[in-house]
Amino acid sequence: MGAEDTVHDYYEALRRGDPLHPFFAAREDVVKFGISERLTGYDEIAAGLCEQTNATADWNVESERFRVVEESEFARFSDDVRLAWVDARTGLRRAFDTRWSGVLERDEDEWVFTGMHVSIAREL
Repeated sequence: MGAEDTVHDYYEALRRGDPLHPFFAAREDVVKFGISERLTGYDEIAAGLCEQTNATADWNVESERFRVVEESEFARFSDDVRLAWVDARTGLRRAFDTRWSGVLERDEDEWVFTGMHVSIAREL
């Protein structure tokens, strides 16, 4: 499986409500920036993503401009993604146009995220 497949599998796991932390390298130098948080290190990322999974439902993830560059040991990606989900606590639906970018590294035969950045796209 290539880096492109790994990113698409991550999107599918998000849609299904599956655990997301296994997609990240189990190291302390890994970082994930989300719409409203900064998570550093595998343990913090795992805890944050588990909390997100428990607090949300009914994800819609629409990739619009996916690009990936894969080399032998590293890959980088970018995408514009329309995200929508239901807040499980309030029942309110939230939606954002977001921008994604990240770095993956090969870990034996798998690709894992070592950095991910998700931000809200705003027009000036």
